[in-house]
Amino acid sequence: MEELLEIARKASDQVEVYSLDHTVDSVSFENAKLKDIDSKLQSGISLRIIKGGNLGFAFTRNLISGEEFLQNALDSLNGGVEAGFDLPVTRDLAQLDTYNPAIESLTNTTIVDECNRICEMLAPRTNGQLNVNAGRVTSKVRLLNSNGTDLSSRSSLYYCRTAIMYPGSYSAISRLVVFKDFEKTPDEHLNFIINTYNKSLKEVSPRGRKMKVLFLPDTIYGLIWRLQSATNGKNIYEKKSPVSEKLGEEIFDRQLTIYDDPLNDEIPGARSFDDEGTPCRYFPVVENGVLKNFYYDLHYADKLKASPTGHGFRSAMWGGDPIATKPTPSLDHLFIKPGDKSLSELIGSIDRGIIIAGVLGAHSGNIPNGDFSMGLSPGLYVEKGEIVGNVKDAMVAGNIYEVMKNVLAIEDTLYPAMMGTFPAILFDSVSVATKS
Repeated sequence: MEELLEIARKASDQVEVYSLDHTVDSVSFENAKLKDIDSKLQSGISLRIIKGGNLGFAFTRNLISGEEFLQNALDSLNGGVEAGFDLPVTRDLAQLDTYNPAIESLTNTTIVDECNRICEMLAPRTNGQLNVNAGRVTSKVRLLNSNGTDLSSRSSLYYCRTAIMYPGSYSAISRLVVFKDFEKTPDEHLNFIINTYNKSLKEVSPRGRKMKVLFLPDTIYGLIWRLQSATNGKNIYEKKSPVSEKLGEEIFDRQLTIYDDPLNDEIPGARSFDDEGTPCRYFPVVENGVLKNFYYDLHYADKLKASPTGHGFRSAMWGGDPIATKPTPSLDHLFIKPGDKSLSELIGSIDRGIIIAGVLGAHSGNIPNGDFSMGLSPGLYVEKGEIVGNVKDAMVAGNIYEVMKNVLAIEDTLYPAMMGTFPAILFDSVSVATKS
């Protein structure tokens, strides 16, 4: 990388070299039986150069000639992508606990044994299809630039998702656990899955109307996606956000505090710097219902004459190749502040309502405007504080700037989920449509 940096420096005003080594070993069980064991290794280098106010970009999986690689980046300057920013000078960052070397000795046999343990515990208690997916992930990122920045981060992750599928559908009750090294899935999580599934096996057809709706952690992303879009510096710059003029205003219920915290190394994947070398920090997006900040990478911070916030990541919502991706504004370490109610207390407080345990079509609706219309997959119907069955062919719809003003209570525990680490949240007066 140092040699490539020196070669590129001679032909450019500024240079950034990014490298990634990413390994995944995964095990999958379907219907309580081993289905697949897979290993993937992903590595590569990407190069960004700034010359004459324009940005050049190239990437490779196999660097053979630094000169040819640089020429690819130089050729891309013809695309006329403007770069009015300077690459950061970043040193002396906080040292985070992101890698447990014990994961190196974790074998596929151990992972298979854990999946078998889960299946043996749950299979006698259900007739539903039992699926378990588990694995380990290790990553190493290094970032150099011509302004003297030289940063690296190494991370480890063990994950396990257990799910029980409803008959004749792709709906399931599931729960995910993540650690920096192997740990058994706690019995409390497995008991939640089996008990919730068994209580909700009966199909019911309640009448659609506005009612209390409990979003479980795995479904919160359907709401958070809209907030991410509205506070993204790209959409602020392009005037696509409905909250661009609402900094300091109360947009949600005062119980809601939503923040990005890349420095929280209790959670796997913590980072002290983003993929452009800007330092990361605790970053409130919404605090006690009040909109506090928009987030930027270097490019959109420059466009809006703002300071970069450390959110320039090479990430995509539905996956993608970080090596082939340029940094964009991304909230990759989101949290919602927990409340003071247990999940059982939240359910017990529902006279009539729906628990959303999974969603379909979270992309539907005008995302930048905050609109959503999602299928329940599954939706669980609650009467007098008890789950009485599951609801087929039901939808939930609304706008986050209305729905998220009506928070009844928030769970006291956080769980890893898509787009962040969240509690369950109980909302009042949400529109639910059913066949009845």
